[in-house]
Order: sequence, then C-alpha cells, then structure tokens
Amino acid sequence: MTSVSPLFAFFNLGAQEMIILLIIGVLLFGRKLPEVGRYLGKGIVEFKKGLKGMEDEIDTASSSAMRQEPLPLEQPRPPQRVMTTAPKFEDSPANITTPPKA
Repeated sequence: MTSVSPLFAFFNLGAQEMIILLIIGVLLFGRKLPEVGRYLGKGIVEFKKGLKGMEDEIDTASSSAMRQEPLPLEQPRPPQRVMTTAPKFEDSPANITTPPKA
C-alpha cells in the first residue's frame, strides 16, 4: 500500500492524476507559475498570521478572566433558630361541642 498525503487521499488522487494535474498547471500558467506560487505563499502566510492573532486574543481573554480577583466570600453565618408556632389544641369542656340530638 502506498502512503499518500491526507489531502490527496481525500480527493482519491493517484500518482498519475497528480502528474497530469501538474502538467496542466504548467501549461496554463507557464511563465507566471513562480508569480502564482509567490502569491499563494503570501496568502498562506497572511492566513497563518490571522489565525495566530485570533489565538492570541483568545489566550489573553481567557488569561485575563482567570486573573480577575475572586469576589470576597461572605463569612458563613451560624444557623438561625426558627420558632415554629403550631396551633395548640386543648380539650377543655368549653371547646368540645356535642352534635345536636335529633
């Protein structure tokens, strides 16, 4: 099995197809091929600079977020006692009602 770069493997290009594409490229661009290569190289360099700038912005943003001093935490308060007032039921004779007799 031959090892092919992932880019060419994606397009499923063999050695023959790559050679044919290279010949077509030379025929089309001819004398301007070095100029096209130069422009392509400059484009790649600019693209990498842009990516580097974005990575730097993300890094500085995340590091500045980490550097911020945490807000001082409130001192924990002791638990508070809550008095529940449940109704008291007393069975005194005045509170007991008898059903009426029919």
